[in-house]
Amino acid sequence: MSRIIDISPALRPGIAVWPGDTPMSREVLADLDQGANLTLSTLHGTVHLGAHTDSPGHTDAGGGDIASQPLDAYIGRCQVVHVDVARGERIRPVHLRVDITEPRVLFHTGTFPDPCVWNTDFASLSPELIVQLARRDVTLVGIDTPSVDPFSSKDLPSHAACVAHDVCVLEGIVLDHVVDGVYELVALPLRLEGFDASPVRAILRTLN
Repeated sequence: MSRIIDISPALRPGIAVWPGDTPMSREVLADLDQGANLTLSTLHGTVHLGAHTDSPGHTDAGGGDIASQPLDAYIGRCQVVHVDVARGERIRPVHLRVDITEPRVLFHTGTFPDPCVWNTDFASLSPELIVQLARRDVTLVGIDTPSVDPFSSKDLPSHAACVAHDVCVLEGIVLDHVVDGVYELVALPLRLEGFDASPVRAILRTLN
């Protein structure tokens, strides 16, 4: 029987967001505990919250919004790969110690260990790795850090490489409890028209 593995951090006030972005908060409009007939609340926060996927329009002025992204990129067979990489380093093709066999690849770096504590020296992806993966028909890359580019990057070349090669981006996932191997990924974005990203409930499902 297949097993579901949640790879999304819990979303709660206090979860780390990119400096300057909108932190998560909850506004309670009605509360059963206060005598109301129901509980009703409003969510405030960036769409780049926790496990999330970027649209091409996040970094490319001519790119589409997240609602127009093809959903088949976010569901299907994927490969989880642990990479021995230093903090602040970009993952390059030389870091890969296994063959990439699946159309979606999730990189476990361990360089952003606490979703509620921001650190700027997380690992990221190199543009040449993205190009190489695209040549192998990879349609989605994921990483257990806030971005496929370094914190200090302004030109965002890895985001640009993903847009140029139609590779979808999944950031902010949690893989510390996941064994390397092949799984089914489900990480569907919300149909947010005009938005540059969407939080997702990313899960893996074992294949046996």
